[in-house]
Amino acid sequence: MSWLSELFFGQGIAHSVLMFAIVIALGIVLGKVKVWGISLGITWILFVGIICSHLGMRVDGHTLHFMKEFGLILFVYSVGLQVGPGFFSSFRKGGLTLNMLAAGIVFLGVVTTYIIHVVTGLPITTMVGILSGAVTNTPGLGAAQQAYSDMAGVNDPTIALGYAVAYPLGVIGIIGSILLMRVIFRVKFEKENEDLERQDGERANGAQQFSVRVTNPALFGKDLMEITRLINRKFVFSRVCHEDDRIEIGSSETCLREGDKLLVVAALQDIDAIAAFLGERVNVAWEQLDKQLVSRRIAITKGEVNGKMLGEMRLRNCFGVNVTRVNRAGVDLVAKPNLQLQIGDRLTVVGPEAAVTNVAKVLGNSLRRLREPNLVAIFLGIFLGILLGSIPFTFPGIPQPVKLGLAGGPLIISILISRFGPQYGLVTYTTMSANLMLREVGISLFLASVGLGAGEGFVSTIIDGGGYAWVGYGFIITVVPLIIIGIIARSIYKVNYFTLMGLMAGSMTDPPALAYSNGIVGNDAPAVSYATVYPLTMFLRVLTAQMLILFFV
Repeated sequence: MSWLSELFFGQGIAHSVLMFAIVIALGIVLGKVKVWGISLGITWILFVGIICSHLGMRVDGHTLHFMKEFGLILFVYSVGLQVGPGFFSSFRKGGLTLNMLAAGIVFLGVVTTYIIHVVTGLPITTMVGILSGAVTNTPGLGAAQQAYSDMAGVNDPTIALGYAVAYPLGVIGIIGSILLMRVIFRVKFEKENEDLERQDGERANGAQQFSVRVTNPALFGKDLMEITRLINRKFVFSRVCHEDDRIEIGSSETCLREGDKLLVVAALQDIDAIAAFLGERVNVAWEQLDKQLVSRRIAITKGEVNGKMLGEMRLRNCFGVNVTRVNRAGVDLVAKPNLQLQIGDRLTVVGPEAAVTNVAKVLGNSLRRLREPNLVAIFLGIFLGILLGSIPFTFPGIPQPVKLGLAGGPLIISILISRFGPQYGLVTYTTMSANLMLREVGISLFLASVGLGAGEGFVSTIIDGGGYAWVGYGFIITVVPLIIIGIIARSIYKVNYFTLMGLMAGSMTDPPALAYSNGIVGNDAPAVSYATVYPLTMFLRVLTAQMLILFFV
C-alpha cells in the first residue's frame, strides 16, 4: 500500500492534482452548510487546505506558487469583466454618494488597521492579512502576498494566517453591524418600503412605453423629426395609428394629424413632459390594431456589429423597421441613435415580419454564437494586465518601486477592456455562467493554494504566537468602520435602510451578508446598492492592501 501513501503524502503531479481536487471538493461541500442561516461559502476551501497541510499532506512550493498566482489572475480578471461595463456609470447621481460612503468604509478600515499595528507592534504584514480577512476580501489577500513577495523575495505565511483567523468573525461582524443599524435607528420595514418606492419613482430612468393622442394644434402637419427637435427629451416613436386605423412605423417623415395615436418609448421620468407636449395619454390595444406588424427581440451576435452606433445601422431606412428598446444585461435602454451596440445586446424591433426577419440576419440573432467563449479577449486582457502589473512606478518617499502586481494589473485592464473594448471592435461578451465558472475556478485554486501553504504553522501560531488576539483585532477592523459610516449615511445622507444594507455588504465585498439582506427584506434594493459600490470597493481593497505593504514594511 506504499503507492497509496505516496499518493496522499508524497510528491509529483498526481499527488498535487489529487490534493487540489480533495481540498476544493470538500471545501465546496462544507461551504453549503449553514449555521443560523450563515455560511462561510467557498472560504471553507482555505480551512480544508490548512487542515490537510497541518496533517502532512502538502504540495511542492513552486506548484503552490504558480497555482495561487494563476488562480488569482483568473479570479480578478473575471470580476473585472463582470463589473467593468457599469464601473464608470456607478458614479452618476445617487451612485456617487454611495461610492463615497463605501470608500469611507475602506479607508477607515485601513486607518484602524494601522492604529492597531502601532499600538500592538504586530507586523504590518500580519495586520494586512487580518484586514483582508476582517473585510472578507480575498483579492486583497492575494495582492498583499504578491506585493510582499515582489519586495522581499520570500513569502510571509502570517499574511494568510491572519486572513484565515479573522475571516469567520468578519462575516458575523458585517451581519451584526447591519442588525445594529436597524436597532440604533429603530427601522420599520413598512416605512422603508414606502420611502424606497417614492425614491424609485423619482429616479427611475428605464425605458417605458406609453400611448398618447395628438391634440396639440401646434404639431398638426409636422413630421416626427421636427417634433423630436422641439422636445428636449430622449424618446422613440414606435408606431403611429391614424384616424382611419392605419398603422405605420414611426419614421422621420411621418406627419402627424389631429387625433393620431402614438406608441412612444421613453425614460419614466420624461413620460409626463412628453405626453403633456403631444396631447393626452390614452390606452390603446396595439396588439389588436397592428396585426400586420410584429415585435421581436433580436440578439446581436455578429462581430462586425459590435461597437457600432445604432444610428449607423440605418435599420429604419434600409428595412422599414423601428428599434424601440435595447436590453443590455437585463436593463432596457432607450434606443437612441448614438447608443453604442455590443455583442449580447437584445434589440426590440417592430415592423413587417419579413423585414424583421432580414434584420435578424444582419444582427446575427444566434444564441449558439453567444454561448461560445471569446477567449481572445480573455487571454489578450490577461497578457496586458500582467504587463501593466509588472511596470514599476516610483513615488517620492518610497524606496521600493510600486507595482500594481498580478492582482491590480489584470483587474484594471479587465475593467477598461470590458467597458471600452467594443468601441474598437473587440468582443468582450461572456455569458454569466461562463464568467461565473472562470471566477469560481480561479478563486478555488487560489484559496486551496493559500491553505495548503499556510497549514504547517497554523496551530503553533494561534497557540504560541498570540493568534487568538488577532480575532479581536479583526472584529474591530470589521465593525468600527461599518458603524461610523452607517451612522453618517443614515443620519446625514438619509440613506434608505435597505440600500444601506447593500452598501455595507458591498463595501466588504461579502456575498453572505448580501444573501442575508436579500432574504429578510424581500426586494432587490440591497442587491442594487451592492452592485453599485462593488466595482470601486474591489479596486480600493486590492490597491490599499498593496499600499500598506509597500509603505510600511
